Amino acid sequence: MSKPIFVLNGPNLNRLGKREPEIYGTTTLAEVEAMCRAAASGRPLRFHQSNFEGEIINWIHEAIDEKAGIVINPAALTFTSIAILDALKMSAGPIIELHISNIHRREAYYHNSFVSKIATAVIAGLGPNGYPTAVRAMSELLGD
Repeated sequence: MSKPIFVLNGPNLNRLGKREPEIYGTTTLAEVEAMCRAAASGRPLRFHQSNFEGEIINWIHEAIDEKAGIVINPAALTFTSIAILDALKMSAGPIIELHISNIHRREAYYHNSFVSKIATAVIAGLGPNGYPTAVRAMSELLGD
């Protein structure tokens, strides 16, 4: 059986399509999920979003237990959460950090990602299309 892919989304991403469309576009999170499921080509995919750090950490633990690949857009927690970093460090599987905007072209406080320090790969600046790109790349990384 194929290893699953967990796509985890952090705070405020439930507001995609409404929040700062000049930065994040008008695609909704439901549309992003549909794009991810299509890109997974039948591979098991768990798609989650939470505004709560602990809930995201619990999903990381589930992904670790299921030996899943993790695609994570931690949003603002990227730059603040050592707890998410510590949870991700426990994963033996691949991790792709994902950002809709290019965080390196934004304000300086967006330049220091804790997640990048342990991620297998980073995708930033492709807009919502970064999600299916990440899911396809993760599927290749997982093989099987």
